[in-house]
Amino acid sequence: MSVNVRVDRQRDRGCLVPIGAFDLAHATAAARAVENAKARLAGCITVDVDLTQIDRIDGAGAVFLARLFDHLDANGCHARVIKGPNSEAERLIAGYRGRRADFVVPATRTMSPLTRIGALAADVPRKADEALDFTGRFAAALPKAAATPNSVDWLSLPRLIQEIGADALPVTSAANLLVGIILGFLGISQLRPFGAVGYVPALVVVAHFRELGPLVTAIVVAGRSGAGLASEIATMKVSEEIDAIRSLGIDPVTWLVVPRCLALAVTLPVLTWVGDLLALVGGLAATTALTKMTPRAYIQATAAAITARHLLAGLVKSPFLALAIGLVACGQGLLTHGGAAAVGSRTTTAVVLAIFSVIVISAVFTFFFALIGI
Repeated sequence: MSVNVRVDRQRDRGCLVPIGAFDLAHATAAARAVENAKARLAGCITVDVDLTQIDRIDGAGAVFLARLFDHLDANGCHARVIKGPNSEAERLIAGYRGRRADFVVPATRTMSPLTRIGALAADVPRKADEALDFTGRFAAALPKAAATPNSVDWLSLPRLIQEIGADALPVTSAANLLVGIILGFLGISQLRPFGAVGYVPALVVVAHFRELGPLVTAIVVAGRSGAGLASEIATMKVSEEIDAIRSLGIDPVTWLVVPRCLALAVTLPVLTWVGDLLALVGGLAATTALTKMTPRAYIQATAAAITARHLLAGLVKSPFLALAIGLVACGQGLLTHGGAAAVGSRTTTAVVLAIFSVIVISAVFTFFFALIGI
């Protein structure tokens, strides 16, 4: 069956007559005929449409004709349907034209820098409310996990410790080793003019044990393991695995978030302690390479500088940094809506917020320790 759109034109007036079957089976021919009609009707002011020659029409054909009429209207040409016996075709075309007309593309507005700052500031209370709400749900899940151990996925804990702790050990170790070397170089360059190179081991111990060790380790873990946790839970959310867990009467916070935060809280202090040891090695290498200090003298000075106060000041904050990473990563994963793009967006947000949270918490601990004289 042939499909055609006959166009009769007299100056700025035209007559449009669709002929044949405008259905899915003839979609290619219908699309070609509609495109040809568009070119022949260019410049018309009014067009009369006769639908009586349409033998069969479905949604696909109605969409083609509706787009043709919309194109004519957009170019200042008024399309008028001649009333006839084929009311079904007229109804279908009008229905699809109505749907297109009802769809309004939101206008994009370029915000000024001050407007953006205001929008971000106005969104802070909502973000803070979401963070506090999720933290409260996690705190409420801890007694439930202790009372009903079956509500927690304990079988995943060894795997999580392996992925978060053992697999991250090379990266965190290398980062802390380099930080120790940097501290050694910096201490030598600043203290050598005063003849105080002997204080470089104490500088490495104090700076790394108290601040840089926990901070660098937590930042590396946030970028590596935090991104993995966020993307894992976000993928479960968009694939409706979280909904399936809820349908079984299981709280996702208790089942998923508790073991991940626990694995972080266990492994991060260990990674920090190993990083402290490697930072001392880096400081030893830098100092003995650039000065006449012997390795034995460096080790003796380092042993004298290491105290329980310096060591515990860094290790005490590590579990809190781990909880911040876990809560941010898991919380962002559970907030995911949409498809693959949403997973990537939430993962990026989780890493940024986790690193920022780690820095803020470390600063709070430093300020607190300074107040109490530790």
